[in-house]
Amino acid sequence: MRSEKKLNELLSSWEDTYKKGQLTLWVFLSMQEGKKYVEEIKEFVETKSNGTITCEEQSLYRALRKYEHIDVLKHELGEGNKGPKRKYYYMTDLGQELFNQFVNRNIKLFYYEEIRNLLKS
Repeated sequence: MRSEKKLNELLSSWEDTYKKGQLTLWVFLSMQEGKKYVEEIKEFVETKSNGTITCEEQSLYRALRKYEHIDVLKHELGEGNKGPKRKYYYMTDLGQELFNQFVNRNIKLFYYEEIRNLLKS
């Protein structure tokens, strides 16, 4: 049992680190479907990752502000649901190119047959 506890601790630690690094990818993935406000982004991330990636709204707002600051995302105001206007976020041309290059360099590796075979074991 001791080794299973250790395994679970190590797995949790690895997943925590992994998830922190994944937020940008998941936010950018959500933007591939078009403009979204924060709750839609959060829902996309949690649904499409089968609940393995979750994000607090404050973390998401911080990330979105950072992405706007570096000109990879922008927002426009749109109608809210019986309340104030909402910020709808979308990718800039620079953001789309950044996403495309990241995917080509880092994600598409997992499509290579050699890597797919390693993942099967």
